[in-house]
Amino acid sequence: MQITEERRITLLSPRTWLIIVLLGLSGQIAWGIENSWFNTFVYDTLTPDPRPVAWMVAVSAITATLTTLFMGTLSDRTRSRMGRRKPFILFGYIMWGLATALFPTVAYIKVLGVAVVMVVLIDALMTFFGSTANDAAFNAWTTDITNPSNRGRVESVLQITVFLANIVTFVAAGMVIDRFGYFIFFYVLGALVILAGIVAGSMLKEAPPPKTEPPTGYLKDLLSVFRWQTVRENRLLFLLFLTIMIASIANQISFPYLIVYFENFLGYSKSEFSLMAGGVLLANVLLAVPFGMLADRWNRRKMLIVVTIIWSLSTFIFSLTRTLPTIIIASLVVQPMAMVMSIVNIAWMKDLLPEESRGKFFGIRMIFWIALPMVIGPAIGSALIRAYGIPTALNGAEGFIPPPHIWWGTAVIGLLSLIPLFFMRIRKETL
Repeated sequence: MQITEERRITLLSPRTWLIIVLLGLSGQIAWGIENSWFNTFVYDTLTPDPRPVAWMVAVSAITATLTTLFMGTLSDRTRSRMGRRKPFILFGYIMWGLATALFPTVAYIKVLGVAVVMVVLIDALMTFFGSTANDAAFNAWTTDITNPSNRGRVESVLQITVFLANIVTFVAAGMVIDRFGYFIFFYVLGALVILAGIVAGSMLKEAPPPKTEPPTGYLKDLLSVFRWQTVRENRLLFLLFLTIMIASIANQISFPYLIVYFENFLGYSKSEFSLMAGGVLLANVLLAVPFGMLADRWNRRKMLIVVTIIWSLSTFIFSLTRTLPTIIIASLVVQPMAMVMSIVNIAWMKDLLPEESRGKFFGIRMIFWIALPMVIGPAIGSALIRAYGIPTALNGAEGFIPPPHIWWGTAVIGLLSLIPLFFMRIRKETL
């Protein structure tokens, strides 16, 4: 069979695949800790009030968005001998791991108000380094080295790193925390992020940066993001951003409270959660590559419609489960569908990114994928918990146990993410 030129340029070397796996895995370990165990740490050690979790998630989301926008634009314009993305990846991962390891030290603060402020600040610091290294530089680099013919496969491998990381942060985490406490857990995983970042970041090589300087100044380049003309020139991309935003809002209504719900409403231990999550995530890993290949072959819009409907309906069914077997069965539908949504969204988005402004547009993506969802979603979840949750207390601080209503909110708003996809169809001629 003849191999076309297009096919030849899409082949990635084993070294490149190793870098993708190491940086993807270590980065997702760090994000997995931040997204789940930071919240659980606050609930377990400081206060059961859901509002500090919502505040922490919101501030982290805003930090991630601004960081990715500013640092992504800066990486687009960087002309160093190390390359455009490598300096941000290498040094960013090191600082990211250090900030992660420092997080549990807030437990030494005895004044609740001060402790809450500090967890928000340290979470924001960790997010700054993580978004610089991963959201801005690493994501832009993976876009630089791929094209539409192989991005689904690369995204499927990155999804595998997500779930391998979740196996580490969920399966190992519950058992480690139950046996050794939060401090050992954060220290060990923070060290892993640093080590993987040093090894893979040092291996990363980029093509020599363009010798010509960017045609506009940094500030002008950055502010061009907010022009209406930018939206008009990238209509399909921004409609996809809207779909991503609504689906992400839906997910953030319940996800920050997942482990708290499992442990306090359903009544299972962290170790039991870890074992359940491990089985579900292993199934996801086995499905990631086939779904990634399917995303390269099937119409991405149609695929996204189907999996979004299945995801929303299965999320509602999950809210009705109480026994471990039924929870596992429902999760085996919910999590794979969420994985497929992510694969299709990211691969499609990378196809549509302007070539010379990928770092900057990853910053725009963060507005729709992170900032707005992580401000709006946890606020909705917190409101539902305070309205319908079961009253509880920890060390004299009053709060609520999350109820199934948070999953109902996820299911309903998840279906609303189909609306922008409908406009993609009826406005196809003008896009």
